[in-house]
Amino acid sequence: MARIALVTGGIGGIGTAICTRLAKDGCTVVANHHPSEADAADAWKQARAAEGFTIATFAADVSSFEDSTRMVNEITEQHGPIDILVNCAGITRDKTFKKMEAAHWNAVINVNLNSVFNVTRPIWEGMLERGFGRIINISSVNGQRGQFGQANYSAAKAGMHGFTMALAQEGASKGVTVNTVSPGYVETAMTLAMDETVRNSIIGGIPMRRMAQPDEIAAAIAFLAGDQSAYVTGANLPVNGGLFMH
Repeated sequence: MARIALVTGGIGGIGTAICTRLAKDGCTVVANHHPSEADAADAWKQARAAEGFTIATFAADVSSFEDSTRMVNEITEQHGPIDILVNCAGITRDKTFKKMEAAHWNAVINVNLNSVFNVTRPIWEGMLERGFGRIINISSVNGQRGQFGQANYSAAKAGMHGFTMALAQEGASKGVTVNTVSPGYVETAMTLAMDETVRNSIIGGIPMRRMAQPDEIAAAIAFLAGDQSAYVTGANLPVNGGLFMH
């Protein structure tokens, strides 16, 4: 039986690479998207089909526990219990702290951090009962080192790894691993749209002198999702080209 994999934020730049890689590895993949992205999700699903991948899409606001639970229940009914969860949904609301409003803080904490609880909680007990599970939380280099103008984002991304380490201890004896992947700068539509001077300045600070390809992030997720990685848990795998070494 193919493993069932759910990727939140699955239709984004990094999410797409993760979905297609897990599908190539033989998983039945389900991509989550925000309810406001219904048209984009349909176009995305057709584009993946043209590439030879059959990937289901499910709408849910992952900042809502109730909506996340509904989504998990629907996926389980239609495809079976979820074996692999990749928490990839995320947003930014960058502001210097003196200009940051409560709404900027709350939006980022709710989508980037609270979503990890909201989606994992309804999946967790089933993983423990079946004696297998892979939970992979997509953090960021900025959760490790902090970043100017990102107090909200850095706090949320650091919090994700705290969650990883605690939950890894609860799942370890039951065959459920929980790990974090912390990408650096990745070449996506968002980073390609940056001002060229800003982009070149960022690249100049990376020892490898380039941004990551989304497939390179997906390769790290595929490693942690595999049966062969059963002894890796509570880890934070940096994929940042040497930008931050810890």
